[in-house]
Amino acid sequence: MTAVRERPTALLVLVSRPWFWPVSWVPAYLGTVLAGHAWLPAPEDLPRALAALLVLGPLIWGAVLAQNDLHDLRSDRANPRKATAPLVTGAVTEQRLRVWYRAIAAAAILVALFVGPLFVLGVAGVLLLGWAYSVPPLRLKTRPGWDVAVNALVVGVVSPAAGWAITRPPWEFPWQFGLIGLLFAAALYVPTTVTDLAADTGAGDTTFAVRFGARPAWWLGVALWSAALAIALLCAWSDTVVPRSTFVPQLFTVPVLIAGYALLTRNPSIPKMAAVSVLFGIPTVGFALAYIG
Repeated sequence: MTAVRERPTALLVLVSRPWFWPVSWVPAYLGTVLAGHAWLPAPEDLPRALAALLVLGPLIWGAVLAQNDLHDLRSDRANPRKATAPLVTGAVTEQRLRVWYRAIAAAAILVALFVGPLFVLGVAGVLLLGWAYSVPPLRLKTRPGWDVAVNALVVGVVSPAAGWAITRPPWEFPWQFGLIGLLFAAALYVPTTVTDLAADTGAGDTTFAVRFGARPAWWLGVALWSAALAIALLCAWSDTVVPRSTFVPQLFTVPVLIAGYALLTRNPSIPKMAAVSVLFGIPTVGFALAYIG
């Protein structure tokens, strides 16, 4: 433990959970691809894209998760999945974590200024939602429906819109893409409320799964996932945002994707949710290849 305490940088990275960074990086990258019809931003936009990468990865996640850890300590102590969290183990004190939160949030705003003023507003909005999600009296995490909506909005809409805004005005962001992202993100989040069901119940945190149960959460996830795939199929048919060339391949892959999601989330676990993320990569990569091609 002493050795860990002497490595504040490593602890800081651990608090920000690097395995979460791709959750915002991937949709942001898709937004960049959508805006520029290219795999990479133009050379003149590359410095701003790298700054956005820093903000959307370690800085945003570091601030939001530090805030979350401070107010989830009781449930985290009862959650085997959080047994190695720095605040749970005592490697980081609550006072230090509060200082880190303020510093990381300030850094996120400062770096966002390099990307642009509208990007700053988006970052400030995400930080505000992170506060509302974790901190009483709002603590939207414990308000069934709101817990799903906040995560889906940030990951499925704000992140791709942020990637788009690196090269194009945010008000031109296609709403159809945002709707598909919102539904996919919600479908990916709902099963996580089931994986933490026992710990959240013991701590008195009324998440979606705690209020409605594991089976309704599963049905909702399947419905959201199916709706996202259906809208993507309609967009391909009308050649709106999603290329028409993907329509026929989607007819074959959609049933497989729905069946795979339904099987993997029936009794969700961290490895199974990782597999769902890989499953999500099928329509994601297919869209990018067809869109740029």
